[in-house]
Amino acid sequence: MVLSGEEIRRHQGSDIVIDPFNPEDLNPNSYNLTLHDELLVYEEVVLDAAAPNRYARLRIPAEGLTLHPRQLYLGRTVERTESERFVPIVQGRSSLARLGLFLCPGGSLGTVGYRGTWTLEMFVIQPVKIYPGMKVCQIYFHELVGEVGSYDGGKYQDSFDIQPSQMYREFGEQPRDQQLELGFEERLRF
Repeated sequence: MVLSGEEIRRHQGSDIVIDPFNPEDLNPNSYNLTLHDELLVYEEVVLDAAAPNRYARLRIPAEGLTLHPRQLYLGRTVERTESERFVPIVQGRSSLARLGLFLCPGGSLGTVGYRGTWTLEMFVIQPVKIYPGMKVCQIYFHELVGEVGSYDGGKYQDSFDIQPSQMYREFGEQPRDQQLELGFEERLRF
């Protein structure tokens, strides 16, 4: 069963935490989440699932940033969410898909007990201009049936930043910080 917007409002601050919370972002059965002002782009030509991959950080200026095809962008939501009772699911907005901007937020199905912001995988089929603070996706909550143990974390728990893939940890690798700060113009020469 999916919670209505009014049920999300009723549970806000207790069984559901959305921070910051703006009642104007409630929909009939979801809540709008907004885009933070930073993106990550990978620096590797071939991404390796068994090793950390270098990335660059980009800032989205108030006047907007144009995204280009053939590039994966990682963004994040401004809002931090948490629920020990309901299953969160995040989905990109159809209005953006109609502009050729597709969001696949971490497989979209969250885990009961996850706390943090949502990393958003973004790609475009033609150049699209985006802005910080724009409504990019919606979160909705399903009621969970049956007992569930406590969510003890996971590699992305308590995230307040964009999270590049940490799949390499499943291979037994030790994390290495390979962040490389480059300007947007340098990144476009990739």
